[in-house]
Amino acid sequence: MELTATGPQLLRRTNMTAILRHMRGTGVVTGSDLMGHTGLTRATVIAVCDDLIRLGWVQEIESHRFSSDNIRGRPARRFQFNHAAGAVVGIDVGAAKTTVLVADLMGRPLGKAMETFGAFEASTAERVATIDRALSEALESAGLTPSMILAVGVGVAAAVSRDGTISHGQGFWEAFDMGLQAELWQRYGWTVRIDNDANLAALAERWCGVGAGVDDLAVMLAGERIGTGLVENGRLLHGSAGGAGEAGSLELIAGVGTADGIARLARIWGTAALADGSPSTALTARGGPGGTVTAEMVFQAAAGGDAVASAILERIALRMARVVAMLGTMLNPTLVVIGGAVAASAGTLVATIERELPRWTATPPRVAVSTLGDTIVAVGAVRLALDYIEVNALDLDLAPA
Repeated sequence: MELTATGPQLLRRTNMTAILRHMRGTGVVTGSDLMGHTGLTRATVIAVCDDLIRLGWVQEIESHRFSSDNIRGRPARRFQFNHAAGAVVGIDVGAAKTTVLVADLMGRPLGKAMETFGAFEASTAERVATIDRALSEALESAGLTPSMILAVGVGVAAAVSRDGTISHGQGFWEAFDMGLQAELWQRYGWTVRIDNDANLAALAERWCGVGAGVDDLAVMLAGERIGTGLVENGRLLHGSAGGAGEAGSLELIAGVGTADGIARLARIWGTAALADGSPSTALTARGGPGGTVTAEMVFQAAAGGDAVASAILERIALRMARVVAMLGTMLNPTLVVIGGAVAASAGTLVATIERELPRWTATPPRVAVSTLGDTIVAVGAVRLALDYIEVNALDLDLAPA
């Protein structure tokens, strides 16, 4: 595949893009390194690097005294991508809280903040104000000003089309159509990209999670409700209106019936076990006011050998196996990753899920749990922002550091 252009009208820009893309994924490089990668002449490589230094995307590193780059012993010029040329923001907007991550241009975290919404029924203005507070806290913790942010990614718990339009197909989705793109542009001049939360979870896993490098991947956010992000042959799937991976059809699957996630099921079934006068269980002592039980209580009791809690988790695993089997049959991914806040505990379900899969699908995928915790969507939002920068870098103005 050609990495560079020969037409004079595209030469400078295409060569700069090719060199910048290579430098972004490597460490310090010399002119010879870049010549070998691009096929360009030394004079062209050095001229392009000087252009990128002037624009702020590349730094020149002090050269060693001797180098194989020049047999006469003149130090070779050495360059590296300037990961501090700007920063990006990733925002996870959930029903109950928002999480904000600030990262450099290599995706390394610089700051983080989390704020809870007063109530899901809060007004749009109140929810935007909460997000703005979290943004300010995250920027402050990163030691950055708004002018250093080059792009923002946002994940929402709603179907989002390829062009960033939030669907109104369900009333629940409408609450996330807050005009956040326009709001952040007006306040800070930021370019904002929005996508579904499960889609961004899939981006995060394929980028830096247990699904790194897997081209056929499904990531199942399974905390309160089940939603899936789907990657097929390395391409994120959206569907015609952003509905790919939405879980409404689970109502049609025998043994499943709803899109309730692992945390919700554990809480509901744990509370019901106490109300029904189940046999002696550690959940009795752990139960909160009114006999309520949290998902964490169920997992902890099961880990301690409690029979009632263990039976609840077995029931959940059997139900999740049918969901994963549906993904295995319809989409045939190599790997299904269980992600979200519940992932840290969900590892206890994997053995049962994998045991059951051959009963329900002829193409059972591997199953794993995410290691990205409850920041998985925000990490994916960072990746979304970085993807935008990688495509549009030469059109962006970098603020002075």
